[in-house]
Amino acid sequence: MAEYLKMEAEELEHEFSAVRKKYNELLSLNLSLDMSRGKPNFDNMDLCDEVFTAVTKESGYKTLAGVDCRNYGGMDGLPEAKALFAEIFGVEPSQVIVGGNSSLSMMFDTVAQGMTHGFGEGAWGKQDNIKFICPAPGYDRHFAVTEHFGIELLYVPMTENGPDMDMVEELCRDASVKGMWCVPKYSNPEGITFSDETVRRMAALKPAAKDFRIFWDNAYAVHDLYDEGDDLLNIYDECVKAGNPDLVFMFTSTSKITFPGAGIAAQAASPNNIAMIKSRLQYQTIGPDKLNQLRHLRFLPDMAAVKNQMKKHAEILRPKFESVLEELEKQLFDTGIARWTKPRGGYFISLYVLEGTAKRVEELCKAAGMVLTPAGATYPYGKDPYNSNIRIAPSFPSVEEIKKAAEVLCVAVRYAALEKLIGKC
Repeated sequence: MAEYLKMEAEELEHEFSAVRKKYNELLSLNLSLDMSRGKPNFDNMDLCDEVFTAVTKESGYKTLAGVDCRNYGGMDGLPEAKALFAEIFGVEPSQVIVGGNSSLSMMFDTVAQGMTHGFGEGAWGKQDNIKFICPAPGYDRHFAVTEHFGIELLYVPMTENGPDMDMVEELCRDASVKGMWCVPKYSNPEGITFSDETVRRMAALKPAAKDFRIFWDNAYAVHDLYDEGDDLLNIYDECVKAGNPDLVFMFTSTSKITFPGAGIAAQAASPNNIAMIKSRLQYQTIGPDKLNQLRHLRFLPDMAAVKNQMKKHAEILRPKFESVLEELEKQLFDTGIARWTKPRGGYFISLYVLEGTAKRVEELCKAAGMVLTPAGATYPYGKDPYNSNIRIAPSFPSVEEIKKAAEVLCVAVRYAALEKLIGKC
């Protein structure tokens, strides 16, 4: 396919006529497609049905250690659950708190603790103009949490190795900068994994604010699409080596291992941080849903079971990702108007269209019956400075629906680009 940016006006008009005809054909199909959020499909959730029958009166309600999960207690989670998550985090079980179904809730609560009580340097909420570093494109719900508390969001661009660390290091010279959001493995939406150098530089940060914390949301820690998945350096080990053991809060969950709304979540940190969080947690809860933790432990008793489960998920997800990537290559390769990531895991593909056209692509897709994550949502305050990024979430539709959705998307990308280019002629 010819590069659009090198076409003459007459060639652009001819190409636009063909693309517009194709787009009108798609409009006539009255499609209803959704690639707006990274939700597992029914097939993925069906893989986990044994969770529902894992705990019965006959099988009993006690853990191997004899804890009766029907009663109060176990504020920081079942010991066996702490041990399983400790293996995922790469820390000691004593450094893990296992909670309810949502890691986002744990992150929200931790930010709230920072606002009301702080992390050793007084409450953030009593200090002026608190700020958070927000690598973008990033996870919109992260940004929404800090915005909810009135924290100023600082945009830092993502690179192929992770956040622009030169900018991060510079921003950390400001004592009002209190934290940073990260999805370090198969990032949302870029699908990249932070390089070893990025992790080491992050662990070695010397922020002006002594209560600065990295919020390390390792949501896709075990979510490889291929046997050869990405390797992520252990941030906590690197923090210890750098003399910064208290720098990081880590989070993960089983939301896309078992059930999005009924899994279990966990956070991990240094012994000092965990002791501080537990001292506050005692006023918040008498214990999490231990029966749900027990259900999960019987279904996924160890890391071998987790890895086996994730291979089953990958068999369902991989063809969907590959269908999108094949269509992008087929329709947009060498046009000069788009580029995209090719993740080896996670739940998203990040598409960059011709600068200034992402919102128009979204409009065209919506008119053709396809819902995308709103353009700009992956940036602080929902404002993409280049109006270029689109997050693609291929996980929920069927493979056939994905193929049609990818076709609609590519035609819309070409349509929007040609409109803009012709307008400049």
